[in-house]
Amino acid sequence: MPHVTPLIGTIVGGLVLAFIFGAIAFRLRVSPLIGYLLAGIAVGPFTPGYVANQSLANELAEIGVILLMFGVGLHFSVKNLMAVRKIAVPGALVQIGVATLLGMALAWMMGWTVIGGFVFGLALSVASTVVLLRALQERRIVDTERGQIAVGWLIVEDLVMVLALVLIPAIAVGGGSGSGLALTLAITIGKVGAFIAFMLIVGRRVVPWMLHEVAHTGSRELFRLAVLAIALGVAFGAAVLFGVSFALGAFFAGMILAESPLSQRAAEETLPLRDAFAVLFFVSVGMLFNPAIVTEQPLPLLATVLIILVGKSIAAFMIVRAFGRSRKTALTIATSLAQIGEFSFILATLGFSLKLLPAEGRDLILAGAILSIMLNPLLFSLIDRFGGRLTGEGDGAPAKEEPPLAPLSGHVVLVGHGRVGSLVSAGLIGVGERVTVIEAEPDTSNLPEQGVARLLVGNAAAGQLLRDAKIEEARMLFVAIPESFEAGQIVEQARALNPRLRIIARAHSDAEVDYLKAHGADRTIMGEREIAQRMIDEARTEIKNGH
Repeated sequence: MPHVTPLIGTIVGGLVLAFIFGAIAFRLRVSPLIGYLLAGIAVGPFTPGYVANQSLANELAEIGVILLMFGVGLHFSVKNLMAVRKIAVPGALVQIGVATLLGMALAWMMGWTVIGGFVFGLALSVASTVVLLRALQERRIVDTERGQIAVGWLIVEDLVMVLALVLIPAIAVGGGSGSGLALTLAITIGKVGAFIAFMLIVGRRVVPWMLHEVAHTGSRELFRLAVLAIALGVAFGAAVLFGVSFALGAFFAGMILAESPLSQRAAEETLPLRDAFAVLFFVSVGMLFNPAIVTEQPLPLLATVLIILVGKSIAAFMIVRAFGRSRKTALTIATSLAQIGEFSFILATLGFSLKLLPAEGRDLILAGAILSIMLNPLLFSLIDRFGGRLTGEGDGAPAKEEPPLAPLSGHVVLVGHGRVGSLVSAGLIGVGERVTVIEAEPDTSNLPEQGVARLLVGNAAAGQLLRDAKIEEARMLFVAIPESFEAGQIVEQARALNPRLRIIARAHSDAEVDYLKAHGADRTIMGEREIAQRMIDEARTEIKNGH
């Protein structure tokens, strides 16, 4: 049909198939990333049927990379990194070095160039943020020592990859000449230094000020647009004015914005668009994958998977043990790092576009990522089942590392600890209530301490967390998250588990009020309605006083 343009066809085909394959992957209890990649393979040139426009997909993927890196910067926590710096910084650097050398050795055996082997090894060395955090959240260990070390380790890996994305194009431009390469690297480092100085001196003042002024307009649409303009505008300006990558510009935009008190709201407002373009990024990566690599290069593929699952894991385990941590901690970190994801795809795409990495290298990275993400939950299951035998009695982490048990009965469960939830928890704790907080975000820095309230990290809509919070024996449930659909699922499951439970939920419209009540909420509180009621109450008070 003539009115179906390549752009519309690529976006619609990518998102629809990503939804279908992602939903299937979720039902099979594997990461939806696998589904997104399979959707890309389905619309790619190496499989029969509809073929999406590759060049358009790559441009959409570039926006996805910008928003992904903006999200990394937005959630970058210097505090979390500094808390575990003594093990996370040297540990991550050594592990990256070991994995890169193993990848270079495999590349050398296959006859690739040294720089091609370097890019290949580097892509195998970095774990997926999405997969790692999901694994930690499902086991509720993000806020434990093991979880904090793993997150700090991941932050270091991300920083190294950001630097690599800047330097690899410079190495490609510099060519084989030593003097030419040194000059190119010096110019690149100078440009990066100028951009960082500009962001720290100018951006650090202008960006939070601009966001603050926009927030005072009271327009949600304008605020959302301002955040996107900052992310895309800084990334584009960094590339045009300073000659650095979109990725670095977006990362610093997020990092500067993270210092603003409005950073949490900025993350919430831009999350849907970030997720949508991130999905298109994974679809575009899948389009590049040639499934024939599985039958044409089975031994190199096996070696690639072994480097990811075994080589990286052994290196991480030995490093953590060398720093005096328990076997339990070492096993958790080693297993959480035994996969690759977003940065690996970005490096593979970059290396291939610069003609540094051969097509088979790119395909091995993508196949290794798919297999490692599928196998990672299995590794965690094995650790959960046999970890006690491997660690031995008395060799586990200190008892204080694990969250304490919830009160047996009569406690209050709070889902969501954002702007509303934090006020609710402070009020409940202030009057002596026993509170269990369920929060989906992995950053626990703003949550109450474990001695004051019990903390569970993960998605309450999944159901298991409600059972872990002893919802059957709770007295009240407060659902303070802004997403009404997810809140409805939580309310419905909580009501099924505890018919006598009193449930108070948050809403933004009359339709949401009806939706939440239909799913079992005893009372729904809508901000606009409560504000109006308070104003009317104030007016009535004035009238009674004779004014």
